[in-house]
Amino acid sequence: MPLVQLQNVVKNFGDVRAVDGVSFSIGRGEVVGFLGPNGAGKTTTMRLITQGLEADEGRIEVDGRSVADQPIEARRRIGYLPESNPLYGEMLVREFLEYVGRLRGLTRDNLRARIDRAVEQTGIGDMYSRPIGQLSKGYRQRTGLAQAILAEPDLLILDEPTEGLDPNQRTEIRNLITHLGAERTVLLSTHVMQEVRATCSRLLIIHQGRIIADGAVDALLAGGARGGVRVRVELEADVEAARSALLGLAPVAEVRDIHGEDESRPRFVLIGKPGEDPRPAVSRLARERDWTLWELARDSEDLEALFAELTGEGR
Repeated sequence: MPLVQLQNVVKNFGDVRAVDGVSFSIGRGEVVGFLGPNGAGKTTTMRLITQGLEADEGRIEVDGRSVADQPIEARRRIGYLPESNPLYGEMLVREFLEYVGRLRGLTRDNLRARIDRAVEQTGIGDMYSRPIGQLSKGYRQRTGLAQAILAEPDLLILDEPTEGLDPNQRTEIRNLITHLGAERTVLLSTHVMQEVRATCSRLLIIHQGRIIADGAVDALLAGGARGGVRVRVELEADVEAARSALLGLAPVAEVRDIHGEDESRPRFVLIGKPGEDPRPAVSRLARERDWTLWELARDSEDLEALFAELTGEGR
């Protein structure tokens, strides 16, 4: 049984359909990146899972429990760090964690042990007796993470956890998320592609309220989002003749020129048709045409380019 499952979930705000028939599941132990342009439906989807909002249609389950029918049981399994990271600035870190723990229903003895573990995991021991309002942005994020993991939830949902942090703070929080992901399931929403590459094994991309890509990060970067394998080719041949011949191969959907170190040799990226790898056909063609192959390898595009291509961002 997946830990999280959404089936045809819909959420409307007046005439705006923010979430449009979203379906996906997340298995136990997965660390999943959740990407999408601003307004794509990421935060709304996460708030539906955590019951900050109620779905208009569809079903959401956490650990087999419907969040609509068994909201308290479902929420007990979720730790949530929203983008706004609402904290009480006048409280000491200690007071805030004790308050959250009591809201979570932790007993006094259990609360002490859980706070100690959360403080250790998030590295906020030196800030434990300081007012939250005096903390740096990085330590406020760490405090937000501490409250999210305090009840040792099965599912940790993080909405832009490194937003507004400097590069050093981003690295610290990223490392912390990687550590936390070794013990629990994580759904991570972020605009920072390096975080996805560093922490996530799987990627969900949402656009205009719909899931448009879902799969292992490496597979999507290798062309899995559109179903076709990307292949780099460098050879000794006439540029136009090579381009035309490669485009005529049955498994090839697209041929793109790229620049190599030696401008005298044409270099291309081939996009295979869905489910097809062009490499065997390219190898046969090179033998038939007596071309020297300098490179024939599966390619992976960068995550930013994949995101832009799938969502139309930057066009």
